[in-house]
Amino acid sequence: MDEHLTVLLPVAAVWLAAGVVADGLPRLDRARALRRRTGWLSALVLTGLALTAAVLAVGLQSAGTTVLDRAAAGLTLAAAPALVVAVCTVRRVRWLRAGAGAFATAPDTPAPPGLRAAAAHPLIGLPLQVTALAVLGGALPAAGVDLFARPAVTGPAITVAVLGVIAIGVRHALRHNRLAERALPPAATLSARAARPLHV
Repeated sequence: MDEHLTVLLPVAAVWLAAGVVADGLPRLDRARALRRRTGWLSALVLTGLALTAAVLAVGLQSAGTTVLDRAAAGLTLAAAPALVVAVCTVRRVRWLRAGAGAFATAPDTPAPPGLRAAAAHPLIGLPLQVTALAVLGGALPAAGVDLFARPAVTGPAITVAVLGVIAIGVRHALRHNRLAERALPPAATLSARAARPLHV
């Protein structure tokens, strides 16, 4: 086991926790719980971004083979999904927390279906979980499991990873669509409103 695993493990733990919290957001049916959980998620996401950026920045500034250099090399795969998190996910989590706060005046206020659909949006959960998988993939060689050192295993491992990411994305998309449909008004209500005469 390499020493830079001690650097990668806290980063991986933060991203994994963020992925788990994001995955549970759509199941929350109370606005106050949704607001509290999005607060936790914001803290985890910002911590994960700060840790990842710090390790990568230190690794880029030095050309040696120190512990932080090897840790930064393990995080290169996670740089792209972490950038998506910084650009897309952070903004959506802030909007979701503000929306939940508007309904969280009472402890038992139900979370509106539209907010739950927004919590299930793929751009919240998918980038976080892909980043967590990428950090874990970078931590495996430090733990003594280097899949890229054996060509016979590299191809199947990459295929399984890509299929896993696709499956996660499809799951998020299906759940978001299901909750978004519940947020729509019934068709009968829409047709009744359309048939109602206008009063001036």
